[in-house]
Amino acid sequence: MRSKNNNLTTHSALNDRTVRHEIWQRFEGNEWDAFDQLPASIRRRLNEHVYDAWSVNALILWKHYKRIYGRTPRAERALIKYLDYCERLEREAFSERYTAQCGSPYPHDAAGVTVLRTPENKQQAA
Repeated sequence: MRSKNNNLTTHSALNDRTVRHEIWQRFEGNEWDAFDQLPASIRRRLNEHVYDAWSVNALILWKHYKRIYGRTPRAERALIKYLDYCERLEREAFSERYTAQCGSPYPHDAAGVTVLRTPENKQQAA
């Protein structure tokens, strides 16, 4: 089943069993080519994203931030901050859905754990 917009990947075409399709639109394109066009700091952040960060969408966002700030560290920080925000929204949505379906808190939230990230000093060496 295709969406009216041919640039969007449909939920049924993916092996994604999350609520992401209710929150975001996933744009079609070559994920690897899109990933390769992103700055190294953004690629590192996408590798650590809790869920599949959708490289084509990230590239579209990167082009937007480049228009605003130029190809600068400020643009990279702004995009990373936005990706972090999106990740928090996704975790909240997953947590709400899990609680509604299972009647208990989302295990990650109940355990009070944080998202695992590469320490900053390790990122610089990469």
